[in-house]
Parts: sequence; structure tokens; C-alpha cells
Amino acid sequence: MSLRIWADDTVAEATGRHRRRDPVRPVTGGPAGNARLTAWLGALLLTLFLAELATLLAVEDLLSWHIVIGVLLVPPALVKTGSTAWRVVRYYVGHPAYRKSGPPPMLLRVLGPLVVLSTLAVLGTGLALIALGPDAGRVPLLVLIGYRVSALTLHQGTFIVWATVTGLHTVGRLVPALRILSGPTAAGDAVPGRRQRGVLLLATVLVAVLAAVLVLNASSAWLTADLHRHHAPRETTIGP
Repeated sequence: MSLRIWADDTVAEATGRHRRRDPVRPVTGGPAGNARLTAWLGALLLTLFLAELATLLAVEDLLSWHIVIGVLLVPPALVKTGSTAWRVVRYYVGHPAYRKSGPPPMLLRVLGPLVVLSTLAVLGTGLALIALGPDAGRVPLLVLIGYRVSALTLHQGTFIVWATVTGLHTVGRLVPALRILSGPTAAGDAVPGRRQRGVLLLATVLVAVLAAVLVLNASSAWLTADLHRHHAPRETTIGP
């Protein structure tokens, strides 16, 4: 299959011209239930992702918010990775319902692992920065092509990669996700498992909030250093 065909398939699904038919199964909903859970998690992550990008407009003034939102991203990102991995595994082991639903376009299949890896990298380096503190976080770990690379540099680099691949993934999945959330299945059937999905989403949000509170308390060194920087007296120059 040529790259052009891959691109055409991706555009067709991204724009809604092609829609995968997710079979509905009892109890959990099967592929249709999995698609709804993944879409709701994606909507939550997109909201937090945009909020995290907004903190970059003035990250020094919004450092506490940057930390909190970054931690809030972790649980839903892990659960969404789990829901996506479940679908992938069920498809490749030959489960009839998931085989009938079919895989996403090839380009999105290639992009998926990059999204997962970059997400884990940016969240992992962010948590490592909090654990190290502002001083150790800026200490060079290695020199690469003449540039000193610290934990802070790694976090910034992985954030750029993550924002890029996540943005591309969002463009490819936004319309299908909105269609899943706003409309019935292709067959018009109700999707069982709504209560289970709601409980899982609520538990994910509660864990995320608890983690954010704990990490914010543990990040006092960064916040104190930032506060001192803002209130440090500026040098004044007396004119000649």
C-alpha cells in the first residue's frame, strides 16, 4: 500500500467521510463501548492539553498551574493508553467483534505509539524535575553536540515532541471522536456499559485531582524559587 493511499485513508477518517462500524456487545458494549470510553478520555485530555499550552504563555507566572495541569494529565493519559491498547490487543488476537470493526488508518497506527511514548516521556521528565528540585534539575547531565542537556532541557524537548505528535493525532481523531460522543452507533443501537464507563471516568478524575494536590505540595522548592525570583530586588544603574 502506497503512502498516498495511507494519506487518503487518514484524511477520509479525519474528515468524517469514512466511519468505522463498531459492533455493540452486551455488558461492556464491546468495540462501541471501548470507542466511547476512549473518546471521552480524549475530550478530557484535549481540554487539559489546551490549558497546559495556555500556561506556556506566561509559564513563570503560572508555574503552579503548569505543574497542576501536568499532573492532572497523567491518570487520563494512562487510562486512555490502556483503553487503546485493549482494542489493539483484541484486534490482533483475532476477537471477532474487533476484527469486524477493523483498524484505524495506517498513518494513525504509526502515530499512535509516538503519542504514547512522547506522553510518557514528557510526564516522566516533568515528575522527575519536581523530585529533583530547581537546582538539580538545571545541572547538566551530558553534553550533546556542544549543548548542555539537563533534566529541564529534556522536559522541554520532550514537551515539543509531545505537543507536535499529539496535535497531529488530535487533528486525525477529533471529528470521529465528536461523532462518537454526539451520535448513536452506526447501527443505531444503544451501547451497554454506560455506568461502568462513567465510574471509570469519575475515578480517573478523582485520582488525577488527588495526585495534583500531592505533587503540588511536593513541588514547593520550585514554587519557592520562583517566588524569590519574582521578589528579588533588581539592580539599578545610577546614571553617569
